[in-house]
Amino acid sequence: MTVAAAVREMSHANFREAGYWLDKTVDQLLTEAVAGTPDKVAVIADRADRDHAPRFTYGELKDLADRAASSLLRLGVGRGDVVTVQLPNWWEFVVTAFACSKIGAVMNPVMPILRERELLYILNFCEAKVFIVPKSYRGFDYAAMAQSMRAELPHLKHVIVADDDGESGFKEMLLSTDAGKLPRGLHPDDMAVLMFTSGTTGEPKGVMHTSNSLIACCKALSSRFGLDSSDVLLVASPVGHMTGYAAVVLLSVYLGGTMILQDVWEPKRGVNLMAREGVTYTAASTPFLSDICDTVKDGAPHPRSLRSFLCGGAPIPSILIERAAEELDLTVCSLWGMTEVLSGTLTEPSRAAEKSASTDGRAQEGMEVRVVDAEGRAMPAGESGRLLVRGAQMFKGYYKRPELQTFDGEGWFDSGDLAYMDVDGYIRISGRVKDILIRGGENVPVVEIENLLYKHPAISGVAVVGFPDARLGERGCAFIVPRGDSTIDLAAVQAYLGEAKMAKQFWPERVELVAELPRTASGKIQKFKLREIAAAFADAK
Repeated sequence: MTVAAAVREMSHANFREAGYWLDKTVDQLLTEAVAGTPDKVAVIADRADRDHAPRFTYGELKDLADRAASSLLRLGVGRGDVVTVQLPNWWEFVVTAFACSKIGAVMNPVMPILRERELLYILNFCEAKVFIVPKSYRGFDYAAMAQSMRAELPHLKHVIVADDDGESGFKEMLLSTDAGKLPRGLHPDDMAVLMFTSGTTGEPKGVMHTSNSLIACCKALSSRFGLDSSDVLLVASPVGHMTGYAAVVLLSVYLGGTMILQDVWEPKRGVNLMAREGVTYTAASTPFLSDICDTVKDGAPHPRSLRSFLCGGAPIPSILIERAAEELDLTVCSLWGMTEVLSGTLTEPSRAAEKSASTDGRAQEGMEVRVVDAEGRAMPAGESGRLLVRGAQMFKGYYKRPELQTFDGEGWFDSGDLAYMDVDGYIRISGRVKDILIRGGENVPVVEIENLLYKHPAISGVAVVGFPDARLGERGCAFIVPRGDSTIDLAAVQAYLGEAKMAKQFWPERVELVAELPRTASGKIQKFKLREIAAAFADAK
């Protein structure tokens, strides 16, 4: 055992002793909720294309999960096998998540925005046996896409289609027979969820989380927000992200509360849901908060029960925090986290008015953060350095990537972000070592976009950077050096990326043609100069 591994084992023992790790599995959360309140509504599943939102009690949710688990076994899914799920915020996602835990399978949520390019890599890399997709969502035929990829997916045995009444439909494949006897499910330290990063440095990396790390996140959030079984949680953030999955879906079952799934974020519908169902808590990025304020101001019902809003993904404008407090009587708490870390830092509600606009919170229970220089020495308060983190919510490692050094000899993980810390221990992200931009809370894989654009015959050089946007946080700008006398514009760039099957949300939204890109003496592109130029585009229409 390496020194780093020994340190990790010692830390795990400490997490248990301190009560940060409960040694429960994801499935046990559901079992305990059923034992306590089997007839309580667990899930309300709102869909934009339907007027009626079905409701499932905890007892009904367990029955569906048991059936799905038994069916997955009959389909050849066993312990450690990966089930990839590309579903929007539908009840079928929740059922599948708990079904996987019951039989020891690994849940692999992926975002609905992903297309063939990203999916082929993920499905092949994790050797997924089952791929669950919607028949259609937001006008796109996912079933057709999934079937078109079958020839390039040798490990894939089954494509299951939610909202399809045919023989490959979710209900027919997973829910049509009674549950049988189930084997032992996950161990608390087994990989429970495999979630891929956005590929900011090339190929996406598979982040492995256990039930212990996921439930530690739920425990910390519920403690800091003061949540309990009486809370009603809105799941508007995509369940393909840890925000939607861990910080709302799993949190709701951990509490024994009620979750409301909203599959398409339409602000007026969302605010009406909040008001009608008595939503008390939600977690989302800044654009959601802005939309809620604007919608209520325009006459939508006031969601008077809503008291807590966990906001992450980008800095929160102070004016928005003030609006939320004045117009909604809503407390907005800033968070810093990432797929590997879950909820690393969070501003507690009692100091939100003071700290949420200027910081990204302080370390959660069971978590530690440090700001250090290149030699690992602690930086003085107010001075920026590399942000290190360790604790009970940390990931297990990168799937099939043992060569990647994840933790140092003391168990610290280098987040890749730059930050400074104030005298009270609150951090502020001040920059990113990773070359990414964040659009609407979504990490945009800059390197992958640039690599694709370099292949375009009209492009000699390209660099993609972000520029500020009031609603989304950032938008992407591609600085392009045309090849010879070639011409290229934004429409051509977006069409090219569309043909390459890249998710539309990753496409640059501005193109600037330049004679050359600024570089260092060694030839490295000086992106900070491009960001300075792009900053002027913030107010451009």
